[in-house]
Amino acid sequence: MIVVVFCDQCGEPATADGHERCAARRELEPPRYCPDCARRMVVQVTPVGWTATCSRHGVRTSA
Repeated sequence: MIVVVFCDQCGEPATADGHERCAARRELEPPRYCPDCARRMVVQVTPVGWTATCSRHGVRTSA
């Protein structure tokens, strides 16, 4: 079984080249795409963190 992990910033497969810009964005931005299925997530940013919700995989939060 092949497991594909997607970039949480652009939604493309994480194994593809050219994710340097995504890595830089990841330091300041919450995830925008689900790393499990590449669906666009609903993101809410608050003063203390963020929550990102995928319709298939549930909620992710900042630590």
